[in-house]
Amino acid sequence: MRIAIDAMGGDYAPDEIIAGAIESFEKLDKDDKIILLGPEALVKDKVGSKNLKKYSSVLEIIDAPEVIGMDESPIEAIRQKKHSSISIMARLSADGLADAVISAGNTGACVAACQLRMRNIEGVNRPGIAVVFPTFEGPVTMCDVGANISCKPINYYQYAVMASMYSKHVLGIANPRVGLMSIGEEENKGSDVIKKARELLKSDKNMNYIGNIEGRDIFKGKCDVAVSDGFVGNVVLKLTEGLVDGLFKIIKHELMQESLLLAMKFKPVMMRLFQKYDYHEYGGAPLLGVNGTAVICHGSSKVRTIRNAVMMSKKFHGQKINDKIREYLATTTVRGTDE
Repeated sequence: MRIAIDAMGGDYAPDEIIAGAIESFEKLDKDDKIILLGPEALVKDKVGSKNLKKYSSVLEIIDAPEVIGMDESPIEAIRQKKHSSISIMARLSADGLADAVISAGNTGACVAACQLRMRNIEGVNRPGIAVVFPTFEGPVTMCDVGANISCKPINYYQYAVMASMYSKHVLGIANPRVGLMSIGEEENKGSDVIKKARELLKSDKNMNYIGNIEGRDIFKGKCDVAVSDGFVGNVVLKLTEGLVDGLFKIIKHELMQESLLLAMKFKPVMMRLFQKYDYHEYGGAPLLGVNGTAVICHGSSKVRTIRNAVMMSKKFHGQKINDKIREYLATTTVRGTDE
């Protein structure tokens, strides 16, 4: 498997990205290869500082002299910077030269490049970013969390299909329960778009659709898949990240205030909890609906984030999730308009 990684994407690029790619070498299969994209001289200099002679066969560097900044307009950047790491990365996948692409760079640019170069799976109107929330009741997959902030009813339905395939075949949940994010559980709650999306979801008898859900239901074990537009999904994602970080700081402060000895006793427990709910441990979020395997990582990705993203991309690719999405959409009787 050939995995292309944008060495210049993220707040800590290129050092943390390259180091993360290198850490994944020992977990690769004998036929795997890592392709690093970025300004060739810079990437070679960073790689050259490591003792990687025994890994020379699994590493390739491709020159990508242009870099798309985190604050640049996605569409304009893709149009103007055809030699950027993000653009070339997506082109490698489209040309069959990479089996998976990974970036912690500009999310909008990643989505745009993947759509433009890799194209959508047959039957998919718009791709969606899926994240997994670890909860006490089990993992919950949410889609979309940032790719499409203005959804049509058919987009919600297709997000439900794609996230269900991911939940079933990657997370091992036999019959994922699907909930539609709204402002109340009652069927009359929500915008006209949400109500139309609900009718599409209800009409698919092969989907385990449970109805409307509210934000708190994600962590109460009510569903396995939560469907939303990219605006709501991104707000939920960032709020959760901030809340988890804040709670750990509060607990640590209270323990220290009570007793240093008590805090030291709780340290192993706190470390296990933090690791379980730390987004770095989940690598990244798959962009569901594009022809290929694309993983979008957090902007603050570090070494272990990239290492875990490589492992996640291998599992996604190995499970042939795109084939399963394509087959489901080809056989479903649910049809929606783009209104």
